[in-house]
Parts: sequence; structure tokens; C-alpha cells
Amino acid sequence: MVKFEEKVWQLLKRIPKGKVTTYKIIARKLNARAYRAVGRACARNPNAPRVPCHRVVMSSGKLGGYTADGSKASLLKKEGVIIRNGKVDLVKYLYDF
Repeated sequence: MVKFEEKVWQLLKRIPKGKVTTYKIIARKLNARAYRAVGRACARNPNAPRVPCHRVVMSSGKLGGYTADGSKASLLKKEGVIIRNGKVDLVKYLYDF
């Protein structure tokens, strides 16, 4: 059986450059309500930023945490995502599986 974390990482690979999704959307896609478990899976991602956990934000559009080399904001900006007041415009940049 595939671990929850591995399922999260597989979904992360599907998020296109220049787009973001939320912890909640990933949890919902996995038929779970475990938003925090999605966050933990992102934090434990051994292949960041190649497996792009930096593309996961809070449901409010706030960036949330990120522990790999480089900041989430700088990685998103390199992909063309505009961040204003610490938030991403989800109307413009949201990717929903």
C-alpha cells in the first residue's frame, strides 16, 4: 500500500509551474480531511524543490511554511506567481486537480 506521504508527493508533481494549490485541496483529492498531514508530508518531502511543495499554500492564499533551500516566495516568483502582502491571488493562480 502506498503511504499517504507518497500520495501527496505524487500530486505535487502534477501542479504546473506558475500555479499553486492548497493543503485542503490536496487532502480532499486524497479523500481525507487531514490538511495538517498534507503539510507534514510537504515538510518531509526529500526531493524539494524538484517535487514542488513550494506550490502549496494555505486556503487563504498565505504562503505557509517551507523548509527546503530557498524561500517559497522566491521560488514562486521565479515561476511567475505574484505575491502581494504575503498572499497569492487564488483566483488567478489556483490549480485544482
